[in-house]
Parts: sequence; C-alpha cells; structure tokens
Amino acid sequence: MPFAENFMWGGATAANQYEGGYQEGGRGLSTMDVRLPGSRQKRRAASFIQPDGTITFATRFEPAGKGARGYMIPGRYYPSHTAVDFYHHWKEDIALFAEMGFKCFRMSISWSRLFPRGDEEKPNLEGVAFYRNVFEELQKHHIEPLVTLNHFELPMFLADEYDGWLDRRTVGYFARFTEVCFREYKGLVRYWKTFNEINVMKDWTKLGTKDFEYATIEQAVYHVLLGSAEAVRIGHEIDPDNMIGMMCAYGAMYPVDCDPDNYMNNIQALHQIQFFCDVQCRGYYPAYKLKEFERNHFVLQKQDGDEEILRKGTVDFIGFSYYFSAVTKAGADVQMNGDQSHAVENPYLTKTEWGWSLDPVGIRVVCNELWDRYQKPVWIVENGLGAIDHVEEDGSIHDQYRIEYLAKHIAELKKAVELDGVEVLGYTPWGCIDLISAGTGEMSKRYGFIYVDLDDEGHGTFRRSRKDSFYWYQKVIATNGEDLSW
Repeated sequence: MPFAENFMWGGATAANQYEGGYQEGGRGLSTMDVRLPGSRQKRRAASFIQPDGTITFATRFEPAGKGARGYMIPGRYYPSHTAVDFYHHWKEDIALFAEMGFKCFRMSISWSRLFPRGDEEKPNLEGVAFYRNVFEELQKHHIEPLVTLNHFELPMFLADEYDGWLDRRTVGYFARFTEVCFREYKGLVRYWKTFNEINVMKDWTKLGTKDFEYATIEQAVYHVLLGSAEAVRIGHEIDPDNMIGMMCAYGAMYPVDCDPDNYMNNIQALHQIQFFCDVQCRGYYPAYKLKEFERNHFVLQKQDGDEEILRKGTVDFIGFSYYFSAVTKAGADVQMNGDQSHAVENPYLTKTEWGWSLDPVGIRVVCNELWDRYQKPVWIVENGLGAIDHVEEDGSIHDQYRIEYLAKHIAELKKAVELDGVEVLGYTPWGCIDLISAGTGEMSKRYGFIYVDLDDEGHGTFRRSRKDSFYWYQKVIATNGEDLSW
C-alpha cells in the first residue's frame, strides 16, 4: 500500500468558523468576531469604530485606519459568534468523526478563550477545561488531535491596544499562550501547527495592524515568524515527543508559456509562498527577501538573539492547504474573483461554482516541490470542494461532485507517495463538517461530509446529518486509501 499503516486520515476545522460560543466560558473577543458575511460577489469586511465615532468597514485588502477599533454593530449578524456551535455539539461531532473512522482531527484553539485579552498572566480556566474535555473525548475514540495554535485571529484587545503583531510584546504574549497549551495538554496532543496559512495573514483580523504600509506589514510578519519559532522551541522543551509543523496555503503555479521572462516571473511568484517555508524550515531569511528589503530601503527592527530564535525554532513537518492552481504571466493584472484572485485563465481546467480551478495533479506538484526543497514530511491539512448541497425530501444529500473531487486528489496524492517518494504524514480535508466559509462567510458554500442545518443568515436547527460522502470517506479510511470508487 502507498500509505503507511499509521497514515493520518481525518478532517479539518477552525475555531472561528466552527466553534461558536463566542461569549461563553469566559472567552474574550477575537478579531474575527467583527468580520461580517459576504458572498461570491462581495468580499467579507470587518467593522470598525473610528476615533470620531464613525463606523467603517475594511476588507482584508484594506487598512482599518489609524485609531480604529474593532466594533460589533448591534443587530448585525456576525458568523463567528455561533458558527455551527461545536461549543455545544462537540461530543456529537466527535462521535460522527469516529464513525467515519478518523485517525486524526485538525482543529484550532481560540487564543481569546484561554487569554480573553491576550496579555494576562494566567489563563482562563474554563477555556483550558473546554479544550481538555475535547481532547480527552478524541483520545477516547482513538482520534489524534492535530492542533493549530493560531488560525487567522488574535485577541481583540491586542489588536486595539497593541496594534497586534506590529508590537514586539505580542511575541511574548503568544509564547505564554503556547506554553500553557503545551503544558496543559501534554499527553493529550502530540501534533501541533503554529500558524494557519501563514503566507496569507496580511490583514487586520489576522495581524491586528491598522495600516498596510510595506514596513508595517514586513515588521509584523517578522514578529509572527519569531512567535512561530518560539512556539516550536517551547513545545519541544516541554515534550520532546511533540511534532510541531508550519502551515501555508500552497497552490501549484504554472508559467503561461516557455518565455524566459514568464518562467522567471513564476519563480518570483513562488517566492511569495516559499519565503515563509524557507524561514520556518531553514531558520533564516532567504537572500531574495533581503534583496527585496534593500530595494525598498527597509530595515527590520531586531533584538539580540533573534537569529538564534529563528535557527532553533525550525519545524518538524510542513502542512499545506491545496484547493486550486494558478497561471502566472509577467506584467499580467491580477483579477479579483469572489474571495480569490488570479492573473491568467488556465484553458486546460474547469472551475468550481466559486471560480476556483479544479486541478488534482497540482496537489502532486506541490508535494514534490516541498519535499524536494526541504526534505521534511508534508501533511495535506486542507483540501476540499466548496459547493451548494441540496437536501432531498427524505433527508439524503447526494454530493457525488464532492466525492469525485476528493477521489481524484487522493489518487494524485498516492502517486506522490508511491511513484515520487514523497513522505506524506496525513490528509485532513477541509470542513469535514459544514462550517462558515472563511472567504465569504457563507454557510451555503459547503465542504463537509456532515451536513449542518444552518443558512447564510445564521438561522437553522444546527441538526447534523450524513451526506453520501460520509459513507464514501468511511470506506476510503477503512481501506487506507485503496478503494476510491464512487
């Protein structure tokens, strides 16, 4: 068999899209709690209150403005507040995961549930207990947790009062948070990731910075990378058996043709992703990034010992999300399409309802690129098809399109292992249970094997039910990926 006996089949979620209970159990506000819903035509925006009392909005590509503070508009629907209510359904959901045969379950810990403001000396014990109960329940069903320490959010207080990751003190607060996680859940959690999709964190909800100047973003990203390295160091010190990885969004990139200028442009486009992998896997800033700083007359603000922190904090594995590929062309204008962007259409591929290219071979391409570049095991921690599901009169949901999508990607993953020799640790498709879309804030864009009765305005019973893909994935896991038929 191409996949090892202990191959980690499972599924993936994130607290701000899945958990809910945003003001329960002592949890503080998170930057994602002010992010409004959008659609495939309209980008999501966060809501702010300015110093003069004006209410404003900013998408992830726009600055919040100097002095802005996150603000919840009374009466408006904010998807993260209830999400799909894992906070009250965790036992039921874990039982369904176990029924499918999950070997692991990827989830995230909400920083503001453990540290409501982010800068406290001691954690919120109710929050600590909640996650301990979840991890113990997973272990009872022989499901290994794969825990993301930071998935697209930080405590609102740190964003408002400290300007988030732009302030060096946030590195220390994050280190304190991670130390609590590693100590409290030692023996319950062995697999960890530091930051989710670290290469697409450049907005207020993720970085907490109020302006988008080049120097601001690069300094904040530097602090995030230091925070990741510190987490790796702390996690290994507390438990040497911990496996701690990074995670990036990594789509295959193809030059539009064999024009040398387009080929070189493609290399430079890949550097935008590889930079984050280079630092976390190799422990230092690559030469091409330092040259970029020179061209922009920018100097990182460092402290003594920073280089050693990065060097000692390299990761054990590389997690990546894969949904689509892109075509690059020198000088091409980037076109916006829903919650994603692209430069050039690929005539060889079809698209999803949300305009994402369908390219199963690309997952094999990415596995090879990462393995060849770093020689560290990879873990596909997100992959999946967002689509509109229809519930039949008898309650059944026939999502053959999702099954076909996943089967084709797993088939290419098998080739990466069997034919190319890539070491792959596991596969956790995104949104194994329906949850809020990060890009659009919708429920109608569904990924899961498990249907949740909830609409785009937050109305519904939250009832869980099995789709056809539930039984298909159950078979895939039972045969360790050998039977992909549908």
